Amino acid sequence: MKAKLFSYNYEDTFVHRLSGFTKLICFLLLTFAVMFSYDIRVILGVLIFSAVLLKISKIRWSQIKLMVLYVLIFLVINALITFLFMPEQGVEIYGTRHPIVKLFGPYTLTQEQLFYQTTKFFKYSSVIPLGIIFLLTTNPTEFASSLNRVGVHYKAAYAFSLTLRYFPDIQRVYHDISQAQQARGLEMSGKAKIGERFKNSLMIVIPLIFSTLDRIEVITNAMDLRGFGKGKRRTWYTRAKMVQADFVAIAVSVVIFAITVLVSTFINHGRFYNPFI
Repeated sequence: MKAKLFSYNYEDTFVHRLSGFTKLICFLLLTFAVMFSYDIRVILGVLIFSAVLLKISKIRWSQIKLMVLYVLIFLVINALITFLFMPEQGVEIYGTRHPIVKLFGPYTLTQEQLFYQTTKFFKYSSVIPLGIIFLLTTNPTEFASSLNRVGVHYKAAYAFSLTLRYFPDIQRVYHDISQAQQARGLEMSGKAKIGERFKNSLMIVIPLIFSTLDRIEVITNAMDLRGFGKGKRRTWYTRAKMVQADFVAIAVSVVIFAITVLVSTFINHGRFYNPFI
């Protein structure tokens, strides 16, 4: 059976056994550490650390390959747009100018711009494994309880939980409709032209939308009948207790965050690491 995108699959790993609250706090700390710093040494350190966690989590490539592909496309487009509209941004940041090659018109590739955009690329890339780990190793209901625990209203937290639970259902319904349409002669394989495949895909989207609306109505009625939202607070069946491993994970994340702040404050004297001085 193919693994589904955004589908939570429990594995008996150290990461899976952590509470949702711990994973949320660690995700926020590590993400803020990466976003705060433009020091490529710190960013690569977090990237390696998150890659190791991804390996420990036993997340299959089939679950994340589509997500990774979309992210890489976004990063490449972002890099091109950054260079087209701000080709001297690195020069302004680092205060020096070392040309590499003259391209066309006013565009000249400099060492500063190349270093800045490389840092920016890895900066965004290092956050992706953290998000994947958090989403795919956290039970949606426990994720909702974690949000509620940090101050998010339980209605909003439950909406996030339903959204995560619904991704696998949408994929299953889409696959079922696609198979039914292909059985009726609708060509969706690589043999068809791109325009024809796009047009045929619309034939799947329309029934998928109506199916989604029906399911939303069923869920809404079920929640209303059970009195959801009547009280100001609610308890969570899946809320996990904090154990030693949770405190260790939070402590490691705090240390990484503290190192990022200290490096930026006392070594780099700013958010940017400048190798050109």
